[in-house]
Amino acid sequence: MQEDIGNLPQWRERALHFEQSLNSVVVGLERQVRALTIAIFSRGHVLLEGDVGVGKTTLLRAAARLLGGKYQRIEGAIDLMPSDFLYHPFLDKNGQPAVAPGPLLQHEAALAVFFFNEINRARPQAHSLLLRLMAERSVSAFEREYTFPHLTVFADRNRLEREETFELPAAARDRFFMEIGIDAPDDRELQRELMFNPRYHNVDALIESLPEGLIAYEQLNTVSVAMQSSVRAEASLQDYAVNLWRALRDPFAAGVALEDVDISRLVAGGASPRGMAMMMRAARCRAWLEGRDYLTPDDIRAIFHETVSHRIFFTPAYELRRDDIAPRLMRAVLDKVSAP
Repeated sequence: MQEDIGNLPQWRERALHFEQSLNSVVVGLERQVRALTIAIFSRGHVLLEGDVGVGKTTLLRAAARLLGGKYQRIEGAIDLMPSDFLYHPFLDKNGQPAVAPGPLLQHEAALAVFFFNEINRARPQAHSLLLRLMAERSVSAFEREYTFPHLTVFADRNRLEREETFELPAAARDRFFMEIGIDAPDDRELQRELMFNPRYHNVDALIESLPEGLIAYEQLNTVSVAMQSSVRAEASLQDYAVNLWRALRDPFAAGVALEDVDISRLVAGGASPRGMAMMMRAARCRAWLEGRDYLTPDDIRAIFHETVSHRIFFTPAYELRRDDIAPRLMRAVLDKVSAP
């Protein structure tokens, strides 16, 4: 498949097949599946957030199987420490103390997916190691550096439970390319399908029905660079994107208004250059999946919330109301800034 790396139309078909395969194991999540596909082909890390039992883990496990390569998973817990990622001590057959590589180091450069389940149950010390892993795709252990050039980090977070949980620091949240929300379906027929179709009752069998290694994970870096370079942005589109950025940085100056919010005191920070560059990477990927070599405002609108919302940090008076305010702010900014 190496010779096909430059064949972007063929890779687009593979990406759409990847998306269709994910949609075959989760129902009613087409928007979330598209967002996840964009993140993977843009080489970004993904955080899923939602209630219990809505398919977060199923979706991430399915994506890992389709990507192939080596897969590791760790469970968030209040006593989890950075060392638990790297090694675990044990007694060997002779009763002597020994150390074995932890889940992050067992496969070294062949590691394709690392899944951090219930990330908000882990302490900030564990998040600090994850920060370097996502930023540099490397860690230091046993007096050497381990690199993971093809790694994608998946994480999920249960939004309901608050006891014995820890908020992710701003720096860690900003490293996630997308933060994707998942809710239970409202559609009556989808609810009926999930309740009464036995196919969705055995998650392991459902995931095993997918083709393993549908996408050559070790080629995604090269494909992503080629894809990003193939999609152009006209000057008017660039102006539109910059105006969105300026409105996010200072919504009061942009004339954005929200009911029951003092907009002049809302935003404490965020919308960094790195974050806005990630927004444009996602928009280019969306245009590519739609079969175009140029950007439109709809490409930005389609990925705006998932790539930007978690990068805007509110003042303490409003941060506790984030789940309510952030979506409204995203909609208000899109409504306020005129599209070309």
